Amino acid sequence: MNKLALLFAYMRTLRLRNRFRTREELAAWQGRKVRAFLLKVRSQSRYYRSRYDGLAVEDWEQWPVMSKTEFMDGFDDLNTVGISKNEAYELAVKAEMTRDFSSKIGAVTVGLSSGTSGHRGIFLVSDRERAAWAGTIMAKVLPDPIYKKQRIAFFLRANSNLYETVQSRLLQFHYLDLLDPIEQHIARLQELQPTVLVAPPSMLRLLAEAMNRGELRLQPKKVISIAEVLEPLDEQYIRHAFQSVIHQVYQCTEGFLASTCTHGTLHINEDVLVIQPEYIDEERRRFLPIITDFSRASQPVIRYRLNDILTFREEPCPCGSLFKAIETIEGRMDDLFYGIHREDGQQRIPVFPDFIRRAILLSSEAVMEYRVSQLSPMELEVAVKLESGNNAAAEARVRQELTDVFRLHGCLPPDVHFTTYRLDAGPTKLRRIKREYGTAGAEDAPSG
Repeated sequence: MNKLALLFAYMRTLRLRNRFRTREELAAWQGRKVRAFLLKVRSQSRYYRSRYDGLAVEDWEQWPVMSKTEFMDGFDDLNTVGISKNEAYELAVKAEMTRDFSSKIGAVTVGLSSGTSGHRGIFLVSDRERAAWAGTIMAKVLPDPIYKKQRIAFFLRANSNLYETVQSRLLQFHYLDLLDPIEQHIARLQELQPTVLVAPPSMLRLLAEAMNRGELRLQPKKVISIAEVLEPLDEQYIRHAFQSVIHQVYQCTEGFLASTCTHGTLHINEDVLVIQPEYIDEERRRFLPIITDFSRASQPVIRYRLNDILTFREEPCPCGSLFKAIETIEGRMDDLFYGIHREDGQQRIPVFPDFIRRAILLSSEAVMEYRVSQLSPMELEVAVKLESGNNAAAEARVRQELTDVFRLHGCLPPDVHFTTYRLDAGPTKLRRIKREYGTAGAEDAPSG
């Protein structure tokens, strides 16, 4: 590990927090960074050299947008470290099977995304980028300065050299495999007593329940949610159990996108990347992010459209940061529900996940956990876990709220049936709102 690169990234991140006085000043700095980055990448990547041939870097904000399919199809020519997709995939799958995540190809770390969108992604990170990532994330998420000792418990589906980079005498990193039994995790955490706890919301929920039962006693300085959408219902439950603000790190194959400040506000990491919004509902500030990461050249991410539905925060954060803030991560476009227009019986009308989420939460204060799946435009499957009360009455209220949502959108009310709720924390990401049929393509896209 390049410790000097790590320390430089750490200090640089702290310095940039207060460098910019206005959004215009920040945008100008980002523009300079992006243009220099694009000139470098275009000379090193055969894919980008061909894709953006003849286009002026000054107009980069209007360059063609890339999809995940294009990104993975062009893998061999796109990356600048000479690694083939087959070679990378073979190593990543072997690591998944053996649970040994220490292998690299030369000086490059290879990882595999969890594939919640249905398409598993491969990421490449050089040793220098790995050190820079570690320094950046330490500056943004550690509760104390770098010279203070920390014990970090990190729950992941798969470990990686990327995460092991933060291991040092002062930073004790403890990887916990999501495939292991929850009882084993409880015993290990009780012994470790981590100062920082990092896990998906589904695992944090199980740990919070163990704490409420008196089976686990933890007092971490910081609790960080990763990998899954942190639903308001889960956030409230976990926060109450830990008596702490629940922080978030928003990271994916395509980059370290956002992290929370001391107030718990999720700010875009505009010191390492640019996110351009592609609005799908501008009035409600909903958009798909188009990412250009100017900090990572081994596998460049340029004008890449991510399939997540985000909402900008309107109010300025009390922390004073100029970096844009995200109000909510609603889910993926694949989780967008569709209803059938009640007038013509043909047109598909989109229903955003937030409407489904609100319908469940408004139905009853006794709702502790839930899952809603759309099996077809006319069929919803709902699983609800209640704190107490009449199940039949709660189900009737849930059915009514969901019916009202579809009617509000001018759609025929779907058939709503119920099933037993069960939460399995493990390698598969929790998605409380999920469309089970089709994709948001020709079949399911709204018309008119």
